[in-house]
Amino acid sequence: MARKWFKKYLPGPEEIAANRWLSWLGPALRRPDLWHLHRRSVARAVAVGLFCGLMPGPTQMLSAGLLALWLRCNLPVALATTLYTNPFTIVPLYLLAYEYGKLLTGARGGEVVPAPELGPDGIWAWMEALGRWALSLGPSLAVGLVALALTLAVLGYLLTDWGWRWYVVQAWKKRIRERGSD
Repeated sequence: MARKWFKKYLPGPEEIAANRWLSWLGPALRRPDLWHLHRRSVARAVAVGLFCGLMPGPTQMLSAGLLALWLRCNLPVALATTLYTNPFTIVPLYLLAYEYGKLLTGARGGEVVPAPELGPDGIWAWMEALGRWALSLGPSLAVGLVALALTLAVLGYLLTDWGWRWYVVQAWKKRIRERGSD
């Protein structure tokens, strides 16, 4: 079952609470609802991770962790789900958000300025140039990012919830078939 696989690889509350960077959150991290692996908790965590994944850089996991604490959903799943954005996927996602924002706001724009490429100046210079590029796209990008984040969160929640239900129903049917053949 998927739950056994997750439990095998996800860290436990003791492991997280022992981390020197997270020890200040001590009692909050010991709440059992942050570690339960059930359908609703995991579906909420996927939605939180997908929503926070479109936030800029280092705020993704911090905001996903805080939202997981507030919404009482599975913390490790929420944090791991933010990893769908990375240096390879962020530019296509932001372009998709920009087009989505243009569609929603009715903005008419000309050619989209190409995103900066990673050059010899290093990752920090590229990230700074990427930030300036994102700001140059204006309100269409801002509206598009929020709309895309909400869309991904809702789709992620529904697909996780329905996928989990489908898996459980299939497992029930399999057990019924196996009992009937004995």
